[in-house]
Amino acid sequence: MKVLVVGGGGREHALCWALAASPLLDTLWCAPGNAGIAEVAECVPIGAEDIPALVAFATEKAVDLVVCGPEGPLTLGLADACAAAGLKCFGPSQAAARLEGSKTFTREVADAAGAPGARWQRFTDPAAAKAYIRDHGAPIVVKADGLAAGKGVVVAATVAEAEAAIADIMESRIHGESGATVLIEECLIGQEVSFFALCDGKTALPLGAAQDHKRVGDGDTGPNTGGMGAYSPPPVFTDALRDETMARIVNPVLAEMARRGTPFRGVLFVGLMITADGPRLIEFNVRFGDPECQALMVRLRSDLLPALLAACDEELASFDLRWEPLHSLVVVMAAKGYPGSYAKGTEIRGLERAAQVPGVQVFHAGTSRREDGALVATGGRVLGVTATGATLAEAQRSAYAAVDAIDWPEGFCRRDIGWRAL
Repeated sequence: MKVLVVGGGGREHALCWALAASPLLDTLWCAPGNAGIAEVAECVPIGAEDIPALVAFATEKAVDLVVCGPEGPLTLGLADACAAAGLKCFGPSQAAARLEGSKTFTREVADAAGAPGARWQRFTDPAAAKAYIRDHGAPIVVKADGLAAGKGVVVAATVAEAEAAIADIMESRIHGESGATVLIEECLIGQEVSFFALCDGKTALPLGAAQDHKRVGDGDTGPNTGGMGAYSPPPVFTDALRDETMARIVNPVLAEMARRGTPFRGVLFVGLMITADGPRLIEFNVRFGDPECQALMVRLRSDLLPALLAACDEELASFDLRWEPLHSLVVVMAAKGYPGSYAKGTEIRGLERAAQVPGVQVFHAGTSRREDGALVATGGRVLGVTATGATLAEAQRSAYAAVDAIDWPEGFCRRDIGWRAL
């Protein structure tokens, strides 16, 4: 089979790495890819959101499956454009991708499906939003309605902090038009878990869970990021909680989406808060998480390619997945200054030493090669140093041993990934 992966981050490197191991695979392309992806796939210089160029390339190469990594192309209609061209695409239609593209839509669908979540209100007027905050007090959650690269949510500990979030999102428009509308939600108390389900429009198959570390600093301090590390499986997410999540959230939402005529096919990322009353929905995303995908792919024993095909072909009812009895942990190495401004083009050395640590796989996010062959950083989040182990503590030790083998003075990482479980 010929496969095109769309995207160029750590999540896409993990997907390419897993797909490259499939005996069904003949040719693997990635657009635009990165320096790490280039070791397992042929990189194509097409932007992830250049839908016409992606479809033209896939048509020219007679690609059997397009696999979309990030949310942007899906909310722009990549799956619909592929379908119109007679191409198979793993990922939801533009209408179904609204589950990530609009937090208001998510809450409306979840409420219609009876899925348990937070109390919420929608606002388009900043003054009304601030008045609501003053009436309800803190802690309280402020969310930009649209896409904001994982940075559009503020968990405000004080009323002043929540009002400042409204000013930033709605008045200063730090996330652009995504902040024209905000949701203000009840602050749920508990541990946050990322749960993933493979969906074919009718059937959902549990795909594992992970815990992410959103804040930039140790001890969950500092501003939110796209994710500074993750581990899988999270001890807090028991089999009973997984089954409850499927029964009360995933399956009812899948049925509600089908009832609306917008069946969901692809991977459903269910952001959960594990509260004293059980799992509660925080948000949906319509793609694998990053870095959660890296933590999942290194534990997956089954061939990924037929699983993605089964989701496209409504064949998940007769499908099963097998997992290695291992723990995994990802440490994200980022450029100093992230999530604010940071330098690009700094050289990274020592990846060969890091790869020699048993159980370690280094996934690239923001990297490229200079003409002289040197590896350089091109993004904020740059590497996902991923390790497996018989225990989570073992995986953590291996991951940080690999981090310490990498020579990149301009980079940094959190030193406490996995702290909740350990």
